[in-house]
Amino acid sequence: METKAESIIHPLPSDPLLAKEEEFWRVTLPSDYKDFIKVSNGGIPERRSFPCHGHTHLLTRFLCILEDPTHHELGLFDIDAIKTQLDERLIDDEDLIGVALLPVAALFSGDFLCLDFRERRDSPSVCVWDHANSGEFDPVCYPVADRFRDFLAMLEPVTP
Repeated sequence: METKAESIIHPLPSDPLLAKEEEFWRVTLPSDYKDFIKVSNGGIPERRSFPCHGHTHLLTRFLCILEDPTHHELGLFDIDAIKTQLDERLIDDEDLIGVALLPVAALFSGDFLCLDFRERRDSPSVCVWDHANSGEFDPVCYPVADRFRDFLAMLEPVTP
């Protein structure tokens, strides 16, 4: 998958930073996602449209993982920064420790593409989180792909 080189957010995440985030989120990130983010952190893909739930969605940019997003000009695209803003709207169990839905890309509509750990903690699927219809402890999601690599293969060029 091609990413616009100038859009990639540096520094790229290291293996120790990814391990720290996995421990904090209490998940194991899939290897295809880790391989992707280590080279395309926060990048804008060349192919950005994909079908889901009867609509064509437009990915504006992938989210990034930064050591300290508060001291980075693009820190607002950091996964933890987005996760904090969405907070209880990404979980359906208020007693959950860790994450259920992990936002990994911003979509044009205000929705987010997420890794969905609710059914399979060791192998998350990919879904679109619907911001307009989600409430506190009531996330509304639509399945997109069984695996992150399957999602990347779905991306198409934006048509005028």
